Amino acid sequence: MKYSKAPDIQQKIDQLIDQLNLDYIQGKNIHCIRSFDAKTRAYARIWGMAKLFKEVAGLEPHYIIEVNAKRFDKLNPREQLKTLIHELMHIPKTFSGALLPHRGRYHRINDQEIEKIIKSLEI
Repeated sequence: MKYSKAPDIQQKIDQLIDQLNLDYIQGKNIHCIRSFDAKTRAYARIWGMAKLFKEVAGLEPHYIIEVNAKRFDKLNPREQLKTLIHELMHIPKTFSGALLPHRGRYHRINDQEIEKIIKSLEI
């Protein structure tokens, strides 16, 4: 599989972090890539950094947001936005390198929640 940096996605992510007041997300530690020839059916994925890297190597947590060029680039702008918001919702408020599941005790990552966020942007 081939990857390349995705500055267009990085710009959208930086804008979303500002617009949604996601102050706990350190934009400098979010990296965006575009994958080519990926076998996944996903439009995008987020990769976290294991706690072990922080504890043993002393590295700050980082996240990689990967968009699947074959699928993501065909989406209309609104669906792309929803996909990126979905990926950002996986980042916990602790910004620890971990990832939140789709369903937790105090949160949900689903289309209904994403639509609420989109509507707040449109006001």
